[in-house]
Amino acid sequence: MTDVQKPVIVLVRPQLGENIGKAARAMLNFGLTEMRLVAPRDGWPNPSAGPAAAGADVVLEYAEVFETLAEAVADCANVYATTVRKRGVTKPVVTPEEAAREVHTASGRSAYVFGPERSGLETEDVALARAILTVPINPEFASLNLAQAVILCAYEWSKGAIGSGQLAQPTQEDLLPPAPQEELEGLIGHFEQLLEPKNYFWPETRAAANRLTLRNLLTKPGWNHLEVRTLRGVLSALGNTRRPRD
Repeated sequence: MTDVQKPVIVLVRPQLGENIGKAARAMLNFGLTEMRLVAPRDGWPNPSAGPAAAGADVVLEYAEVFETLAEAVADCANVYATTVRKRGVTKPVVTPEEAAREVHTASGRSAYVFGPERSGLETEDVALARAILTVPINPEFASLNLAQAVILCAYEWSKGAIGSGQLAQPTQEDLLPPAPQEELEGLIGHFEQLLEPKNYFWPETRAAANRLTLRNLLTKPGWNHLEVRTLRGVLSALGNTRRPRD
């Protein structure tokens, strides 16, 4: 399951199985499958992770466990420590978008490292990284949960993978072509037929301008034949003065 283009997601001393599962779900949404766990507090596997993963079982199944962060990123040439604070360590600071661009062009494996839910990465953890990955955030409430942090990084990485065959935009329905002019003329005529007895085109000096404005209004949207048919049905209903039968 190794893909040098895809970053590894490393969770350092994660505390809750539910959060590991939610992180796995966030990963798989954007095509990332390789998770590494460093000294998970409640051991591994964790029965709480599966339900929270909501189907991202392949991520949990292949998750690897390491005793130290150094071991978890030993094969990675590009390591990003995610933190909202520099913690006294002088390193390049990048956003998720900048990190994603680097990952897509870098040689060697890359890893995004996330700290424990309550306290985040320790200074010793950050010291192992090549760069600090952080996001602009409200300084009065700089609190992202683990899955949110993972999904930010995974999403930014995914934008560079669209079109490569690894990810794709959700399928969109094909739009119907615009209705032929004949059908539009029928719609315009139908409107005029109902508006004429209501004196819409009065006074006569404004009739031509009003008809032209109406035509421009009805031809601008590019109605397809189903939409034209629906509008004709609405007009027929409005023009029907007979009361419905009980």
